[in-house]
Amino acid sequence: MRNFELETYFSKWEFTARHHMTASDMESMDVQSLLAMASDEDKAKLDNLWLGYTQTWGAPDLRSQISQTYDNIPSENILCMAGAGEGIYASMRALLKKSDHVIVIVPNYQSAESVPLDICQVSGVTIRHENNWRLDIDDIKQAIRPNTKIISINFPHNPTGSVMPKDDLNTLVALCRQKGIYLFSDEVYRGLEIDTNDQMPQIADIYEKGISLNVLSKTYGLPGLRIGWLASQDQEALEKIECYKHYLSICNSAPSECLAIIALKNQKQIFSRNIAIIKENLVELESFISEYDMLFDWKRPKGGCIAFPRYIGADGVEAFCKSLIEESGVLLLPASLYASELTAMPDENFRIGFGRSKNFKEGLQALRNHVATKYST
Repeated sequence: MRNFELETYFSKWEFTARHHMTASDMESMDVQSLLAMASDEDKAKLDNLWLGYTQTWGAPDLRSQISQTYDNIPSENILCMAGAGEGIYASMRALLKKSDHVIVIVPNYQSAESVPLDICQVSGVTIRHENNWRLDIDDIKQAIRPNTKIISINFPHNPTGSVMPKDDLNTLVALCRQKGIYLFSDEVYRGLEIDTNDQMPQIADIYEKGISLNVLSKTYGLPGLRIGWLASQDQEALEKIECYKHYLSICNSAPSECLAIIALKNQKQIFSRNIAIIKENLVELESFISEYDMLFDWKRPKGGCIAFPRYIGADGVEAFCKSLIEESGVLLLPASLYASELTAMPDENFRIGFGRSKNFKEGLQALRNHVATKYST
């Protein structure tokens, strides 16, 4: 597989940039803050935890807690993973063979494309700025082949923050059901919809061959726990993926599982905090973009904590992002880091994050100062 461009870029800049303005997760918390939400029983469980191997599927009480976040998925239909990345990798490796075909939306998190592309034929369906980043179901229909095994989607979308209208989703599910196609749905930003009316149902709840991917990293803001999961009504598919997990993480961290249970039990409190953060930061970001509308154009995100504005300055987005990090210490992700091997995609955009409460305004001010110095007339 080709080099993971986005993660390679992050390995260089994420912990050295003065202003990390492209984070894809919510503001994290320390262990003490999370434990402050825990019951005495859950604290005692962590204090007396046996640090041996855990169950490959995940601790029964963790899977039970995760199942409560779905409408129709019992705990036996939950498979815990070491983060969302393992969920993508193991699912594609376990379910696909060389003669299969996959459809992925573009742009997307690179592994959604690169992993299946290492196995079989893959087609990309581009979502476009001029169409408000809406997935065109007709484009999906045209991409389907007799051997299409999986359609892979991601909403709220990384990196644009778009969501899928419920009618579109229902049409897509009906199409997959008619063709017997798996619908793999990356739902890691679910719960961060600006308007709760825009929230999509989870694929595992509504489609018998749907596979829902989620994780504590993004909406919960707890990437250090490395706890993700897959949910599906298709038990056979989960069993195949579980067998592949034996070659990867084998099982999850026992302390992480205990802390994950505490987070899941306090979902309402955590989500409420995080929604307040993104709403406040989004107002600031929108004001900045409006102030410099000669340089930026965007479609306001509807979900998640990242956006994908278009840079319309004469020097181009790559030069803009390069000067920004090198001269002002502000880290953004230019469109080239979302480049696809499958199809053309927008090349003038950049990713910016607004999920962090700490230092967001400071970083935005550094961005404003950079723009005012170099680009204002």
